[in-house]
Amino acid sequence: MDPITDSDVRSALLRKVIAEHVANPNTLVVEEMGLARGACRVDVCVINGHLHGYEIKSDVDTLRRLPMQQQFYSNVLDKATIVVGQRHLDHALEVLPEWWGVRTVSRGARNAVRMELLRPARLNPSVNGMDVAALLWRDEITTLICARNPDKAALRGNRTALCERLGEVYSLAEIRTLVREQLKRRTDWRGREQP
Repeated sequence: MDPITDSDVRSALLRKVIAEHVANPNTLVVEEMGLARGACRVDVCVINGHLHGYEIKSDVDTLRRLPMQQQFYSNVLDKATIVVGQRHLDHALEVLPEWWGVRTVSRGARNAVRMELLRPARLNPSVNGMDVAALLWRDEITTLICARNPDKAALRGNRTALCERLGEVYSLAEIRTLVREQLKRRTDWRGREQP
C-alpha cells in the first residue's frame, strides 16, 4: 500500500471530521493559520465556540518540530488534536499533554484513508491571554482597547505593548471570546502583513 502523506490526511480530515463545521455559517475553518506572528502554523483550525487546532503528522513526516508546535498550540488554542500515522503514535502520546485529542490514520480497504478517534480533545488548562491577543491585527487590538479606554495614550506602543494593555482592560475569558469573534469576521486573512 502507498504511504499516507500529509495531503492524504488533510483531505480525509476535511472530508470526514471537519465537513460539518465547513457548512456551519457560525464556524470558520482556516488552513495554515499562523501563531506567534508566523513562528508556527496550525495545519487546520476550526473557529467557533473554541479555537480547535489540528496538527497533521503522517507516516512520511517527522516529529522533530512537535515539541515546539505543542508549546505554541498550548499558549493559544482552546483545544488541539493530533492526526497521526501509526508510525508516530507512541512517540506523540509520550510528548503531548493529556488534553490533546488523538486521531489515528491508516489505510483501509481499497487504499482509502481510515481515521479513528483514539482520545477526544479536552479544554486546554493553560491558555495565555497575550498569545491569544497576538492573533489580532494592530487595528483590531486598538479598536478593542478604545471600547474600554478612549484615552489615545492607551494606543501607544508596539503590538506586544498593546496586547498587554488589552489584558489590562479585558479578562482572559473576554479576550478569548473577542478574538474568536474577530477572526470569524475577517474577510482578508492573507492579504495583510503585520508590523
